[in-house]
This record gives sequence, C-alpha cells and structure tokens, in this order.
Amino acid sequence: MNKIDLIGWASSAVLLLTIGRQVYTLWKTRSSAGVSKWLFIGQLTASSGFTVYSVLLHNWVFTISNLMLLATAVVGEVLYARNKRRGPAGKSG
Repeated sequence: MNKIDLIGWASSAVLLLTIGRQVYTLWKTRSSAGVSKWLFIGQLTASSGFTVYSVLLHNWVFTISNLMLLATAVVGEVLYARNKRRGPAGKSG
C-alpha cells in the first residue's frame, strides 16, 4: 500500500467511525432527538453517487469506503424512522 492510499484509508476510517457513532447513538438511545431527517437521506444520496463515481474511476479505496458509508446510511435511516415512530420517550404509542 502506498502512502497516498494510506491517507485515503485513514480518512475514510475516521469518517466511517464518526457516522457509525451517530448510528450507534440512535440505536442505543432509541431516540432521534437532535438528528435531522435529512442527515441520512443526504448521506444515502451522496454515498450512492460517490460509489458509482469511484467505481467508474477504478478507485477502490473510495469504492469500498463509500459502500460502507452507504450501509451505515441505510442502517441510520432505518433506526431514525423507528425511533421517530416510537416518539420522544422511545416507546411505541
């Protein structure tokens, strides 16, 4: 692995950990308080576009990174929707 790819992988890991932490918080707290519905919608859109772009460029660092971010966006959106349905106390109506 060359130094340039190492920078890409390290940066992707930081971003994935950051988004992953938000998804974990949604799961753990069962609350969507303070989270915009547009966060994961925007992430789904951007990660989908970046994945296609990265594949077309044959850039495997960003292809894999964006596929992983796309997966966290799907999980995050599902958790966000579940938490919203449960209401502010995190309980079903």
